[in-house]
Amino acid sequence: MILTCPECSTRYQADAAKFPPGGRDVRCAKCGHVWHQSGPEAEPEPVIAAPEPPPSTFEAPPRPQAYMQTPSFEVAARERAPRPRSPWLRRILLGVGWAVLAAIVVLILWTGTVYRQQIVSTWPQSASFYSMLGFKTNVSGLKFDNVKYRQVTEGGQPMLVVTGKLANISDRTLSVPQIRVTLSDDDKRELYHWTFVPAVTALYPGQTTLFVTRLSSPPAAARHLDLRFAKAGE
Repeated sequence: MILTCPECSTRYQADAAKFPPGGRDVRCAKCGHVWHQSGPEAEPEPVIAAPEPPPSTFEAPPRPQAYMQTPSFEVAARERAPRPRSPWLRRILLGVGWAVLAAIVVLILWTGTVYRQQIVSTWPQSASFYSMLGFKTNVSGLKFDNVKYRQVTEGGQPMLVVTGKLANISDRTLSVPQIRVTLSDDDKRELYHWTFVPAVTALYPGQTTLFVTRLSSPPAAARHLDLRFAKAGE
């Protein structure tokens, strides 16, 4: 079938089998005009014609036919493809995505740093990770504060008095273990140690308690004092 562009009158040779009865949209390859081309009309029922007389013995030679190459045509899509996004828009969206990701990472790090004590109290195994990063954590959830010591004389005997405050910095109630006091010399060699039981056996979250312990006639070479919670069997 022959197609003719209604805009520039360019003619095209097309395969009628490619056009359904309802037709389809086509685009002119020369001027770009798009129009709806109807499908070929249905062929009428064949009519049986009367037999023709036998041909004469002389036949005229067939006339030569001129074949002209017709320009090609392209079928226009009913839905045009979306236009590609601008490279600047893609760069902006990529930058926004990286900014959001960085903000999330910073928020996670900030939360893990500020609330590291609560995290360690809930998950004690994380204490080694924080220690590797250089952050101090308290696995037990109990903290010594305002520890002081002084030497006094009572009954003519020297007396070492150690005072301080014990606080529960976790979010749950904790039992209070025995406290071990160690005295060491200039080379940090242990000279003497003793344990004592605080006045309370448990502390609620945020609760504090004062403690005091005394040692009569402490070693004269003692230079350092260390407090920690006693382990089982000490």
